[in-house]
Amino acid sequence: MRKNLTAEAIRALRAEHPKPRARDFAEEQGIAEGQLVAAYVGQPHGPVRIEAGPKRLLPLVTALGDVMALTRNESAVHEKRGVFGEYKGSDHVGLILGREIDLRVFPSHWVSAFALEEPGDDGSMKRSIQVFDAAGDAVHKIHLKPESDAAAFAALVAELRLPEQSSDLPVAPRKAEPGPKITSENLAAMRAEYDAMTDPHQFIMMVQKHGFNRLGAYRALGAPRCKLLAKDTVTTVLEAASQGGFPIMIFVGNAGMIQIHSGPVEKIMPMGPWINVMDPRFNLHLRADHVAEVWLVEKPTKIGPAVSIEAFDAQGGLILQMFGRRDAEDTYAGVEQWNALVRGLPPVEMELA
Repeated sequence: MRKNLTAEAIRALRAEHPKPRARDFAEEQGIAEGQLVAAYVGQPHGPVRIEAGPKRLLPLVTALGDVMALTRNESAVHEKRGVFGEYKGSDHVGLILGREIDLRVFPSHWVSAFALEEPGDDGSMKRSIQVFDAAGDAVHKIHLKPESDAAAFAALVAELRLPEQSSDLPVAPRKAEPGPKITSENLAAMRAEYDAMTDPHQFIMMVQKHGFNRLGAYRALGAPRCKLLAKDTVTTVLEAASQGGFPIMIFVGNAGMIQIHSGPVEKIMPMGPWINVMDPRFNLHLRADHVAEVWLVEKPTKIGPAVSIEAFDAQGGLILQMFGRRDAEDTYAGVEQWNALVRGLPPVEMELA
């Protein structure tokens, strides 16, 4: 249960504890990160509340030029440099499709948004757009870089600024992960429908129809469709892809956003409990100690199986997904290298409650 603190009380606590990162401070104090940001609305160099809906917000982000897009969950942070392309979507789902900025957007979770301008330690101005869900958890952040267009940022803020600039942010309780859902009597029907899939996007609606969720379906489907792998598989695969030099896709998301990297990974750096990709245009930060289960999954498609590595936390939440990717010449060489790599990983015995 999160504390019900006033904006003034939050600012006072932050003054006593200025060093932790915003998200870490919020977690330590039992508040939402969105409440911490909102607490400074109206203060000198404080954030400005703006419209949160992606249909209005994201088309204006294109004019900012080269930025850093950040999407995270409890266990992984995905940071990608690039220019936002055209936003296409409905009230239910939106898309930005690009080689660098590649996003799947779920607008119902875009509840509050802020534009921030904060003086940096070096005297420069740090600018960002930060979006939060109903629980006050970060959905997506866009950080301007020195190459970004500051005038376009000012125009965006002027266009989307809300009349009401409150420093209070009411939040709903954070939804708990449901854990694996399995409906044993529907297993045969689900397996038959799974084997008849022609597109991996059919998967979620199919398993929900039969009373499963993603993790429950993987556990129930079993080999050869789904195989449990060692917990350190993500690190093993990142290092192998780096050494092999072939492109891969890495998906990290939360309820409101999925962000995708497509391309090589080069500099793999372990640091304490974290495994990191530290490339010039892409960073990944994964809490390896949060990984409780890793699955090799082969979903049938019209053009051959879509082979993924998928990591889950102890609560059953999806941390990230990894796939092969066609190479720059649009051939399947990268996919074939990926498939050979992950299919060669040894399965482990399922020791699950």
